[in-house]
Order: sequence, then C-alpha cells, then structure tokens
Amino acid sequence: MVDTYTSSAFYRGRFAPSPTGPLHFGSLVTAVGSYLDAKSHSGEWLVRIEDLDPPREVPGAARDILVLLEKLGMEWDGEVVYQSQRHDLYRAALARLKKQALVYPCFCSRKEVAALSIIGIDGPIYPGTCRNAQGEGQNDKSQKRSAVRVKTERRSIALTDRVQGFLSQCIGQDIGDFVLHRADGLFAYQLAVVVDDADQWMTHVVRGADLFDSTPRQIFLQQLLGYPLPAYMHLPLVTNRRGEKLSKQTFAAPVSQFNVLSQLVAALRFLGQNPPQALLDSNLETFWRWAVQHWQTDRIPLSGAPVGFFIK
Repeated sequence: MVDTYTSSAFYRGRFAPSPTGPLHFGSLVTAVGSYLDAKSHSGEWLVRIEDLDPPREVPGAARDILVLLEKLGMEWDGEVVYQSQRHDLYRAALARLKKQALVYPCFCSRKEVAALSIIGIDGPIYPGTCRNAQGEGQNDKSQKRSAVRVKTERRSIALTDRVQGFLSQCIGQDIGDFVLHRADGLFAYQLAVVVDDADQWMTHVVRGADLFDSTPRQIFLQQLLGYPLPAYMHLPLVTNRRGEKLSKQTFAAPVSQFNVLSQLVAALRFLGQNPPQALLDSNLETFWRWAVQHWQTDRIPLSGAPVGFFIK
C-alpha cells in the first residue's frame, strides 16, 4: 500500500510555472488558488521553475515571474527550485525503474508513432513497437538515439479531485507506454514532476485543469517508485473568448505589474469567491488577509467563463 498525505495535518503546496514567457491571467489564477489553499491551511507554499525544455524558454522569463510574484505580495517558503538543476534526481529515478525492468528504449520517431497509433486521451497511443521487439535487432540500433518509455498496465488508476471529482483511466489502454526520457536527452515532464513533488514533500498539488488527465500517469509513476500520493485539486481552465486556453500560443496578455489589486480581485472572482468591492481600494496586506480568511474551495466552479468577463 502506498502512503498518502491526505490524512496529514501538515500542508505543503507549490506553484510551478514554466519560463516560456510572462505570467498571464491563467497563470495568475493558478498562483492565487495554490497560494490561498496553502495559507488557509497554515501551510507552506513553494515556487518551482519548471525549466525542463530549453528550446521553449524565454530568456529572463524566470526572473520576471519571481519579480511579479513579489509585486503581487505572494511570499514563498524556502528557496526557489529549478528543474534544470535537478537532472541527477531524475536520472536516479529512471535508474530505479530500469533496475526493475519497468522501462525500455524506444527508437520510434514521432512520425512513425503517429502513423501506427490510434489517438487517445493525450495524443497517439503508443502501440508497443519497441517493447514487443526487445532483443530483436537492438545491435543494429545501438548508434541511434532512443527515448525511454515506461511499461504501463491494463489496470485502472483512479483519483478523486477536490474540484473536478472522480477520474479513472486505464493507462495501458487510454495512454499506452509513455516517454520518461526523450531521444533528444531531455527528461519528460511526467517523470520530473513526480520526482520533484516527492523530493519536496508536496502534500497537495493545486494546478490548472489542463493537467487533470495527466494525473493518473503521475499516480502510476508514484506507485512504481513508492512515493506518497499528494491530494490533487485542478482549478478551472481560463480561456479566451474563442474558447482557447490562455497561453503564449494564443497571444495571452501578460499580467500587468501595475494596478495589481484589480487583477487579484478578478482572479478571486474567477475562482468563485466573492470579494467585496472595497478590496479594490485597499492594499495588498488587506487583500491577502481577507482572501485567506474567506477562501472556500466548495465555491470553485468546474469550469470558468472567458477571461474577458473578469478582466475589463
């Protein structure tokens, strides 16, 4: 039986942005929700910069994110952690899985996988080409770079999210053997986030609903590695008026460093809270005091209205 943190009175949460650009309103909602959930439980709130993919990073974005959090009055506990400095931990976890024969090298290109696969929950479901061919012609491929995939099982992984409710996935059927280490040498998000959350003793994970379908994969890895399971809460996804998730790709406007109170109040309203109008004329200390004291997770909606309804 894998330990869980859910019965513990101790609370440790985190905000884990990727430095691919400035924070937008969707990022702000996640930051505010994770911060308030931690502070309302008298817990710790850590910041982790998820800089796993250098080609996607924007120079200076990590620094700008931290500066903005300070301007928003959000105080984190401990030192900021950078995933780019934690490769030894990911390598050690991968070695543990390899020692148990739970992973294998995959020489298939993305194009080959797409051509052979059916589309599942999160893209093509890997058909097991290299898993089924272990030992066959491996010498011929020794000079070719390979990814590393984890062997999945045809059993269901279930969780009850604090906002989104119940979710069950059969990883082997719905996702297939997924990548933990890419052929280009980069570690995959699914492995890194699991290792980091365990190493940092995260008891609660509060993040956007776009990652809800990834959670069973992470629980699966937590079980394989013998890690405790945190409690999960996935906040409603912020979209634009076309129904697209706010992102750099959809040209989401950055959070302004000016008039931060109006943006914080808008984030609270998006999360179903009911801040008084007077907060707009207060200061950051008053805002956070009220927000922590009145944080109610049962008011958070499953989905949210487009950002334009909250930012005028």
